[in-house]
This record gives sequence, C-alpha cells and structure tokens, in this order.
Amino acid sequence: MKLGFSAAEEAFRGECAEWLQGQMAGEFKDIKGITTLTAKAERRKEWEQRLAADRWSCIGWPEQWGGRGATLAEQVIFAEEYARAGVPGRVNHIGIELAGPTILAFGTEEQKARFLPGIAGGTTIFCQGFSEPNAGSDLASIRTKGRLEQGEWVVNGQKIWTSLAHISDWIFVVTRTEEGSKGPKGLSFLMMELDQPGIEVRGITQINGDAEFNETFFTDARCSEDSIIGAPGDGWKVAMGLLAFERGVSTLGQQMGFRNELDAIVAEARANGAARDPLIRQRIARAEIGLRLMRYGALRMLSNTDHSKIDGAALTYKIQWATWRRDLGELAMDVLGQAGEIAEGDSYEWGMLPNLFLFSRADTIYGGTNQIQRNLIAERGLGLPREPRGDQ
Repeated sequence: MKLGFSAAEEAFRGECAEWLQGQMAGEFKDIKGITTLTAKAERRKEWEQRLAADRWSCIGWPEQWGGRGATLAEQVIFAEEYARAGVPGRVNHIGIELAGPTILAFGTEEQKARFLPGIAGGTTIFCQGFSEPNAGSDLASIRTKGRLEQGEWVVNGQKIWTSLAHISDWIFVVTRTEEGSKGPKGLSFLMMELDQPGIEVRGITQINGDAEFNETFFTDARCSEDSIIGAPGDGWKVAMGLLAFERGVSTLGQQMGFRNELDAIVAEARANGAARDPLIRQRIARAEIGLRLMRYGALRMLSNTDHSKIDGAALTYKIQWATWRRDLGELAMDVLGQAGEIAEGDSYEWGMLPNLFLFSRADTIYGGTNQIQRNLIAERGLGLPREPRGDQ
C-alpha cells in the first residue's frame, strides 16, 4: 500500500491547488464553502462546465472521453485538493463518479459515444434510481418493472431518495424486466431521460431544511432498447460494479471534507473553551485516530482493480465512515453547546457544524444501513451462512 507521494505527484498537487484556489478566489468565489447540495444549483452547473473546459472534470477517465488518464495517485491528490479548497460538492457527482465509470466498464462503444461527452462536459447531469419505498438497503427487492415494447423499454414504478433528480437530465434505473423473477435475478440497468411525460419528480424536504432528495414516479416512461447497460438480466451485476465505483477514489475527497469538519470542531473548541474539557479532548483525539485509519483503509481498498465486485475492504468502509461521522456530528454539537441550536431568522443556515450534525443522522441509513452493511460483511466478506428466515 502506497502511503506517500513522489516529487512529481506533489508537483501535480501544486498545480491542482493553484487552479482550484484561483477559481474559488475568482469567478466562482460565490460558491466557495457551500455545504448544502442544492444551493446555487445553476451556478454549480456552470462550475461543472468550467471544470470540463480545463479538463479537470473527470481526470481519471481516458483522454478519449474528456479525461486526463490520470493515475490513481493523481486522482487521490485532486480529490483531496478539491475538498481542501472549499469547493462545494459536485452536482454531477453521480454522473462523473458512478454513471460514467459504469458505462466505461459495461457499456458498448456506441453508448460511450452517446453518454460520456455530455457527462464529462458538464452538460448532462445524472441521478440514481436504485432505492424504492420497500427496497432501500435491500436493492434486490425492487418492484419497478420494465418491459420491451416495439423497440422501447416501458417502465412503471417508483424510486425514492433520488438525490438531485429535480435538477438532473438523466437517471439510471434498476428495474425488473423478467416477469416473476425474484431477488437479484431478472433485473436490468436502464438509462432514461427525465424530461418526458411518463416521469414525475416530487421533492422531499430534509431535517436540515435542504431538499436534495426526491421521489420519482414512472408511468409508462420510455427509453430506447439500446439504452440498457449490459444484457437484459445483468442489472444486478452492473449495479454491484457501480457500487464498487461508489467506494472508489472519491472516498479520499470525502475524507478531506471530513478533515475540514474536524478542524472546524477543533477551532471552535479552542475558541469557546470546550477544549479544556478532558472528555472533549479525548473525543477529538478518537476522531483524529479514526480519520487517519479511514485514510489508510481507503488507500488499501483502492488497490483493487476488479470492478465486477465489491471487495472486503469496500464492504467495511461504508459502516466505518458513516458511524464515525455520525459521532463527529454529535461531538460538534457538544462543542458548540447552546450556540449550535440558534439560527438567525427562520432559515436553516446554521453553519457547517450544526448542518453536519443534522445531515450525519442519515449517514448510517442511506447507501445501505449499518444493519444491512453488517449482513454484507458477514455473508460476502466472511462467507458466513445466511440465517434462515422465519418462513423458510
């Protein structure tokens, strides 16, 4: 496992930092430091296009498709410097980090030519259609159905927790295309345009006042027959490959965001005197240790190049960071005290640390609850037998 960077890689870090910090101090200074995912959506779409114009949008992709063919180390460096510069989360994260790599791994050459330029260029925003009201962490229980009809896939059903669907152009949808199939069998992975009569998007307001989430309803929604990624019935395989990308390089950038949050907690503790409390100091130390361990674990995880499955390290990572950040949010509120419960006016704009606490309540739920993650670790990572259900 590589823990350090070469002189050339550190020079690349300097190039990344200079460009990102210049943008945040210049034309795009109005978006610096945004912590919610919906604020200034149009400006952030313009930011996506600026990244693309200077070929920073998807540096790990092949040059043929708008990337730089960057090495793993370079991708890690850029992700770290992106977060360090205070750049807000990307509105096309799903497209760049999930849809694009999935198309590169499983798509045809025609599909690559059809989808990748728009994603790389920041002109096509993607969202994810996985979870359903009765199939959240248990993706294999989805009920949304698709059928092939006169050269088109016709989809009916409902997806939920579709982040940023209200500002997206396309959605990839895991749907059941084999009548009577159960579990992971009979699923297919479809790419669908959102702007069509058969799709309705309804917003969901969250506890922190943001409205990132949406419900998405499909009523005879359509896409062309060649919009399927992989073969009919390969949806589970493609989805699992996508989830491997979700545990990929972006995790290092995520950790730099965690670093910013922890540093803000330390600064506040010093400013308001909470750092004099030995229990607070102990919790801060534990948070620091946890963050460093996650970095080493992520670097180990990234050594895996087989994206057809999620390896053992990736299986443990979600529960590790989600639990750690939930605890970090509670630490933030204990450091802030009553000041963390007060906002000016009737807005939810409390600042980074109260927003961290509110948003982190969901970290152990979305993307696979902690309970489901433990099952995955036991069954797929450790090979333990699956406990029979009561009706078996």
